[in-house]
Amino acid sequence: MATDVNSAPVPNFEDSESGRKMAFICSKGTLDMAYPGLILANAALGEGIEVHLFFTFWGLDMITKKHMDSLRFTLLGNTATHMPQGLGGLPGMTSMATSMMKKQIASIGVPEVPEMLEQIVASGGHLWACRMSTDMMHLEKEDLYDPVEGILNASDFIEMTDGAQVLFI
Repeated sequence: MATDVNSAPVPNFEDSESGRKMAFICSKGTLDMAYPGLILANAALGEGIEVHLFFTFWGLDMITKKHMDSLRFTLLGNTATHMPQGLGGLPGMTSMATSMMKKQIASIGVPEVPEMLEQIVASGGHLWACRMSTDMMHLEKEDLYDPVEGILNASDFIEMTDGAQVLFI
């Protein structure tokens, strides 16, 4: 990257092979926690960085065919919403909050989770499911989004991403 004292870093696309590698461990399956890893992975791919996403525990919802189209957002326990916590327990609040968040995300041109995953895979990103979590949730490869490359144990993922920057989300 070329930098100037008075400017932000500018990517250098002359060398498409950066040699860098990033591993994103996606552990949460709520709508608000799905996007950080996907957006960062997409940005890294745009910079020519090799990207691997490892979906574990509730993060598996992001790549489970049954759930990936219906991730939700709840106010309960989320103090960042700046709303009284008691409202989150009222009937219909999770549906309303999810609908509002989806509209806000769409209004800035960000695609929904399945489309983000599709973009990541189309850009060369790799999707992996956690063996322990799939076993706990009684999931098989057929239950997962088709481009998921496999179900790995943690040791294999660590070995595969040796030298990578790791982000746990």
